[in-house]
Amino acid sequence: MNQKQLLNIVNKQHDFFFAGTPKEITFRVKQLNILKKAIEENEDKILEALELDLGKPATEAYTTEIAVVLHEIDYALKKIKSWAKPKKVRTPFILFPGSSYIYPEPYGSVLIIGPWNYPFQLAISPLVGAMVAGNCSVVKPSEVAHKTSRIIANIIREYFDPLYIAVVEGGVEETQMLLSQKFNYIFFTGGTYVGKIIMEAAAKRLTPVTLELGGKNPCIIDEDIDIEKTLRRIIWAKYLNAGQTCIAPDYLLIQKNIKSKLLLSIETIIEEFYGKDPFKSPDYARIINEKHYFRLSELLKEGDIIIGGTTKPDSLYIAPTVIDNISWNNKIMGEEIFGPILPVIEYEDLNKVISLLHAKPKSLALYFFSKNKSKQEKILKEISSGGACINDALGHFTNNKLPFGGVGDSGMGAYHGKASFDTFSHRKSVLKRSFFVDPQMKYPPYKTPLKYLKKVLKFVS
Repeated sequence: MNQKQLLNIVNKQHDFFFAGTPKEITFRVKQLNILKKAIEENEDKILEALELDLGKPATEAYTTEIAVVLHEIDYALKKIKSWAKPKKVRTPFILFPGSSYIYPEPYGSVLIIGPWNYPFQLAISPLVGAMVAGNCSVVKPSEVAHKTSRIIANIIREYFDPLYIAVVEGGVEETQMLLSQKFNYIFFTGGTYVGKIIMEAAAKRLTPVTLELGGKNPCIIDEDIDIEKTLRRIIWAKYLNAGQTCIAPDYLLIQKNIKSKLLLSIETIIEEFYGKDPFKSPDYARIINEKHYFRLSELLKEGDIIIGGTTKPDSLYIAPTVIDNISWNNKIMGEEIFGPILPVIEYEDLNKVISLLHAKPKSLALYFFSKNKSKQEKILKEISSGGACINDALGHFTNNKLPFGGVGDSGMGAYHGKASFDTFSHRKSVLKRSFFVDPQMKYPPYKTPLKYLKKVLKFVS
C-alpha cells in the first residue's frame, strides 16, 4: 500500500464518520455482533495462526487471545447504552435556570497498532473499545507474527467496510506512513522505545495517544506466604506464552529466610506443569523469532542457572529457566526480559526494596506475595506501578471492571471494559440554559460593590 492509497482510506473514513453513521448506537451494536460472529467463525484459523507464530497451545491461545476479546464484546454490548448516554451533573445556582451534562463523543478515525506477543487479542481488544465508542478504525497488526497478521487482515476485509474498519499490513515503512496521516486518536501496544517514536509523531499533529508499553515487573515474596500456592501462581504467570507477556513477573525478590526452601520447590512445580522435558510438552510455547531467541540466549550467560537453561535454536525453544546469584548490575536486570528466564535476588529489609524500586522506572505490573496485610498496604501505597496484584500474578488483567494500563515508562492511558469506552471517547462538557432569568449584576457597567459580590458568589457557587 502506498502513501496515496493510505491517504485515500483515511480521508474516506473521516467522511464516513462525519456523515454520522458510526455514532448511531444501533450501528455500533450491529458491528460488534458482526465482529463476534467473525471471530467465532474463524476460531480454528486464528488458533492455527497463533500456533504457527508462537507455538501457542490451543487452550492457552483460546483463553488468552480469543475468549478475552469475546468477553470484551459481550460486556460492551451489555453496557453500551448506559455508557453512551449523556450524564447529568450538578449545576451551580449562579447558572440557574440551567442544567449540565457530560456528553461522550467519539474522536473520529483512530489508529490501532498491535504487538506480536498476543497478536490477536492486543490488536482486536482495543478495536472493540473504538467500535463501542463510535469511531472508525485503521488496524495495523504486527508483521512479526505474520500468520496472525494475515488472519486479522482477512477477517477485517471480509466482514467490514474499509470506510468503517480498514487494515494495513506491513512493517516499519507502513507504520511510518500511517503515522504521517491525520488520525484523531492513536492506540499503541509495544515497547517503550517505539512508544516514544509513536508519541513524537503524534505530538506533531497534537493527536492524543494511549501507550501500552512494558517494563521490568518486580515480584516480591515475603516470608509469610503459602509456598505452594505462591509458586504455582508465579510460575504459571511467568512461563505463559514462554514468558513473552508484558505483565509477566520479570524477576523475583525473595526474602532471605525463605529463599532456599522456595527455590527447592520451584522445579517440582515446573515439572508438574510441563513435565520432565518441557520441550516435549504440548502446553509450552516457543520464542517468536531468531532475533529474540538469540537476545534471550545471551541473558543465560549471567548468574547461576539452577533450573532449565536448555536451548534449541532450530525450534526457537528456551526451557523454563531460573537463575540465582544475580545482582542489580547484571545485564539481565537492565532490560525487560520478555522470555522464560526468571532471575532471583534475595533481600532482608522490605524498606530497602521499596527504596530501591523508587529509583527504577515505573513498571507495568507489581506483584507482592504475603499474608501480612500491613505489608500489603505498604507496598501498594509506596510503590507506583501501572497495576498490581496481591498474592496473584496477571489476575488483574482478566477483570474488565479494572482499567488496564501503565504509568511513566510503562505507558499512559488505560483500557478494558468501561475504560476502553472512555479512552476512545471525548467527554464533552455541555451547559443548557433557558431565557427565563438573566441576572444583570454580571454585565457591565458593574454596579454591585465587590464586597457584596463576594458574599453572593459564596452563596450561589
